[in-house]
Amino acid sequence: MAIGSWLDRYGMRGVGEIDITRPRWRERPAMLVPLILGNIRNFAPGAGGRHFEQGLRTARDKEREVLERLRALPDGGADKAERTKRMIDRARTFVGYREYPKYGMVTRTFAYKQALLAEADRLVADGVLRGREDIWYLTFPELDEVVRTRRVDDGLIPRRAAEHLSYRALIPPRVLTSEGEIVAGTYQRDDVPVGALVGLAVSAGTVEGRARVVRDVARADLEPGDILVTPYTDPSWTPLFVTVAGLVTEVGGLMTHGAVIAREYGLPAVVGVVDATRLIPDGQRIRVHGTDGYVELLP
Repeated sequence: MAIGSWLDRYGMRGVGEIDITRPRWRERPAMLVPLILGNIRNFAPGAGGRHFEQGLRTARDKEREVLERLRALPDGGADKAERTKRMIDRARTFVGYREYPKYGMVTRTFAYKQALLAEADRLVADGVLRGREDIWYLTFPELDEVVRTRRVDDGLIPRRAAEHLSYRALIPPRVLTSEGEIVAGTYQRDDVPVGALVGLAVSAGTVEGRARVVRDVARADLEPGDILVTPYTDPSWTPLFVTVAGLVTEVGGLMTHGAVIAREYGLPAVVGVVDATRLIPDGQRIRVHGTDGYVELLP
């Protein structure tokens, strides 16, 4: 009953949810099983509330520290502290609303997907398509034509399915401009230890732990203190952040999902580490320097 109620509210979400073809939690609830079991194994009942309260106390302590330092400043320190206090209160009040646009967009997209798949089922029943997933290999004008004529080019869908499979084997570039230009480069730094993997510092702090290389959130097997090493994260990966102690990703920047969530959870993080999932063996002990932007492989 509890899972059903949760899926009614959030089941339209999933990995890579911006892609309408990707499965949603409502469609494949088994994807949630590793996350649920991991939380049961790693956290006692009520841990979520206690963790939230601890974070709130930490934030309030930091607020007091900042405001006291501002008040001690000459030339209008009290005014600066008052303005800062107003900004902090405003941020705390409204920051949660940032998720509303994405939530609404994904909710609508799931409704569109259900309508499209219902039409696909009718095409399958009429013998026009071999399977309901074939619909994703048609453009919208092509789908309109197929629905109208009840006919489809026999070779079109298999050809596009093969092309899609070949595209999935490609490694996307780290930077691709809106004009289609691939921007490549290397980090030019001489202030890191020999052998360290360089990236972008996006969440301050230093942490040591066991690296867990995860490419599929449904197969994640994490324990408290592990460091998540992955190509990238999106909102569906957020439940993993309550377990890990740090983050390393191959792509990303200051405002990408993993960086933002790492800062909110107080996790040291380095992103943009080229080939991190290949160069860091699963189970390797590593040290993440989230302030300076590099990762050390430890003995």
